[in-house]
Amino acid sequence: MSKNTAIKRLMTEYRELTVNAPEGITAGPIREDNVFEWEALISGPADTPYEDGVFVASLRFPNDYPLSPPQMQFVPPLFHPNVYDDGRVCISILHAPGDDPLGYELASERWSPVQSVEKILLSVVSMLAEPNPDSGANIDACKLWRDDRDAFNARVRQHIETTLGL
Repeated sequence: MSKNTAIKRLMTEYRELTVNAPEGITAGPIREDNVFEWEALISGPADTPYEDGVFVASLRFPNDYPLSPPQMQFVPPLFHPNVYDDGRVCISILHAPGDDPLGYELASERWSPVQSVEKILLSVVSMLAEPNPDSGANIDACKLWRDDRDAFNARVRQHIETTLGL
């Protein structure tokens, strides 16, 4: 696929997101002259420690999108079992297509060209609501999630208050 194909696909997805954005999600290109770099705002899901938070993430799309997945990173980094210390998101839908070399994920759970930005963002909202500590990117968050949920929730709430300037 060519870069022009990627641009057309991204513009189509952007138009769809502006018309039918899922509740609590806003996303689009950061600058008009570069459709390959997006910013997303994600509201924390209700009844989770992330509730009332608004989280900023960057999405960087490769030139061969949608054959390859984008990279997604929370800025600032988010304390979560499936988010690396630098903010990179670790979920199956963002992993390259094909079989998992570690045998943990099914190929059907990984990226494929039928996925979309909307599906990625909805998957991230689900990830916020239901972390997967068995496939952890942040070992400290995984341990706290498993061993001391109250402390985990308090740390997330503190992060939200700090990022919101409260």
